Amino acid sequence: MAKYSSKTVTVNQPIEVLFDRFSDISLFQQRINEIPAEDRSKLGDITFEADAICLNTPQVGQLKFKVTERVAPGHIVFSAVGSPIPLSMVIDITAIDNTSSNVVTAIDVDIPAMLRPLLGGKMQEAADRFGEMIGKLNGNQ
Repeated sequence: MAKYSSKTVTVNQPIEVLFDRFSDISLFQQRINEIPAEDRSKLGDITFEADAICLNTPQVGQLKFKVTERVAPGHIVFSAVGSPIPLSMVIDITAIDNTSSNVVTAIDVDIPAMLRPLLGGKMQEAADRFGEMIGKLNGNQ
């Protein structure tokens, strides 16, 4: 397994609020629609269901990440549904204080070592984008 972690994103929300927002992630769809068009276009074709994130990419097609684990107060795991290779995304939230938290997203993917140089950059970019998206969806500009 290769692991690609995002940069740490600081979000001006308590850890409990952030974790609770992942109890029904379809609510993020409305927040996506509120993001400025320029920022929204950087996120790509993404939709939210109650317990899943759906991505549509030209390179891979549709990917669906379903919540497979929630551990309070700050650990959420999404696993790819129907992916030809094992792929998961982990969101870890840690409290800074009572009003802000740090968020790191990581993508774990089982790709052969010889393909890592070809795919590693894209996987790192995806991890960074998810981290940025979580920040934007929770009020960070």
